[in-house]
Amino acid sequence: MWPPDPEPDPDREPAGRSQPHAALPGLRALLPARAFLCSLKGRLLLAETGLSFITFVCYVASSASAFLTAPLLEFLLALCFLFADAMQLNDKWQGLCWPMMDFLRCVTAALIYFAISITAVAKYSDGASKAAGVFGFFATIVFAIDFYLIFNDVAKFLKQGDSAGETAADKAEEENSDSDSD
Repeated sequence: MWPPDPEPDPDREPAGRSQPHAALPGLRALLPARAFLCSLKGRLLLAETGLSFITFVCYVASSASAFLTAPLLEFLLALCFLFADAMQLNDKWQGLCWPMMDFLRCVTAALIYFAISITAVAKYSDGASKAAGVFGFFATIVFAIDFYLIFNDVAKFLKQGDSAGETAADKAEEENSDSDSD
């Protein structure tokens, strides 16, 4: 199993009396780290996953079942990004533009949730549709906060890159210029 088991302790109980938590290290490798779950990004992804699942369940139970695919897809995407961020796959797979994919996921989710929530609340009269619409509005807010924070991080990164690029371009231009001021 991965991670490898540590060296056996001589003070451990005999093999006949195995402890119940002995098999857990393999399963714990799949769980997100506590530090990530306590971070702002981890909390947002947990909220997105939870709200998407609740909204999906509400749409399944409602007469507005035509809208259930959007929360299901957003739930699965949020779960994938939660797993990818928790396992730090964004650091391992550098070929993908993770911030842009996460930004587009959040923007499209916020817009879709907003549209289907308005429709569910306005057009359908059953309680499950109203509940799905309300949870959809909450999900819209959470996704909007997430894409706002991602946008600010990307803007800071690009601003730092532009200032470094401008100074290098200015130095190269000064070195290559032939200005004879006689």
